Amino acid sequence: MSYTYEKISSNKAKLSFVFPAEQFDEAMTKAFQKMRKSINIPGFRKGKAPRSMIVSMYGEGIFYDEAVNLLFPDEYEAAVKEFDLHPVDQPEFNLEEIGSGKDLKFNVEVFVRPDVELGEYKGLAVEIAQQEVTDEAIDAEIEKDREKASRTIDIEDRPIQDGDIVNLDYAGTVDGVAFEGGTAEKQTLTIGSGRFIPGFEEQMIGMSIDEEKDLNVTFPDPYQSQELAGKEAVFHVKVNGIQMVERPELDDDFAQDISDFDTFADYKADVVKKLTERVKKNNENMAKNALVDKAVENAKVDIPQAMIDRQSDYMIQEMEMQSAYQGFRLDDYLKYMGMTREALKAQNEGEATRRVKNELVIDAIRKAEGIEPTEEDIEKQIAEQAERYGQDVEDFKKNLTDEQRAYLKDDAAIAKVLDLMMESATITAKAPEAEEKKTEEAAAEEAAEAEEK
Repeated sequence: MSYTYEKISSNKAKLSFVFPAEQFDEAMTKAFQKMRKSINIPGFRKGKAPRSMIVSMYGEGIFYDEAVNLLFPDEYEAAVKEFDLHPVDQPEFNLEEIGSGKDLKFNVEVFVRPDVELGEYKGLAVEIAQQEVTDEAIDAEIEKDREKASRTIDIEDRPIQDGDIVNLDYAGTVDGVAFEGGTAEKQTLTIGSGRFIPGFEEQMIGMSIDEEKDLNVTFPDPYQSQELAGKEAVFHVKVNGIQMVERPELDDDFAQDISDFDTFADYKADVVKKLTERVKKNNENMAKNALVDKAVENAKVDIPQAMIDRQSDYMIQEMEMQSAYQGFRLDDYLKYMGMTREALKAQNEGEATRRVKNELVIDAIRKAEGIEPTEEDIEKQIAEQAERYGQDVEDFKKNLTDEQRAYLKDDAAIAKVLDLMMESATITAKAPEAEEKKTEEAAAEEAAEAEEK
């Protein structure tokens, strides 16, 4: 048996195979022995008909597919390995010669991981909207901890106020007729959250427990239900209970309850330190992303559709896992949105293409620079991953599979590529006013895109 390799394009390869007649005839015999039990020949018990009789009735071509399947897979795998190919799709089979007493000749064409023609990837200049550690950001971080330390208490001696949590029943009608989704019992609503139709929450302020009232509201136009858009409605509501969130004072007692510090000043200093580190990391990541985008823009690569389709499928799998984690099925969500999986896949194609191209360009830079992670680099990546999952490093390492370790090794290599690009890059902060100078047309386009998403 022999095979040859031909490069058809930057993303496609051709492998030609020749199996000697003796080898093919042997495969035909094995195919006959395997298939004879399932072939019916009048006058013979199943599996007992001679090969000549089967060939006489059906032709020897009845054994061709099975014979080829016995020969091809192992040799294809060997050829792919020898020529260091990376197929991204199933091979397309082209038969040239076949038959008893003849050499078996065929070729396959297959899309492979494409070549990348790198452009400039060192010394790049990018501009990013850098984050800053502002007083507002510090206060927001402290407020998160304050929310954790808050408690909810029942209110019985006063009416509803803005910010209260209300348990209520409601029944909505339009022109005196109830509508789908307009009736519910024992629903929880935070007054001022803006979750309900405009005017609904405001009219509940001042109501007391067990009080009932009709609220007059108008559905927005547009609205998710076209039948209700712009319609006037009446909601009959009953208050079942009122609660309020009691937030602790920002003092030393709060610091001791929420942290390991004795004073609020020391606690706040630690908040500022951690926030500063996080903002620095975020800015660094934004810079790296911008550099990759620039390097990708400078590169040329012809991506096979199969790679994009595979990435789109992976993105849908990610969405399925996320939706399951949140307690609902992706198919139910798509049905609600009036979408199909095919439409979602088409919608993901642009992002899928971007991800594939990023991966290919980073890998090409890695090869061009001869970057290989050291054991120290891999250990660092493992430690970061363990910290991300809140696990002890040694325990995390013990549970790693070979596949997971290989994945972290690739992550370590990518990190070194990005560090290389950062070393020679020029990073400048985008002026804040640049965001404010958007034209009305650009703002309208962004709003439309956000609404579509």
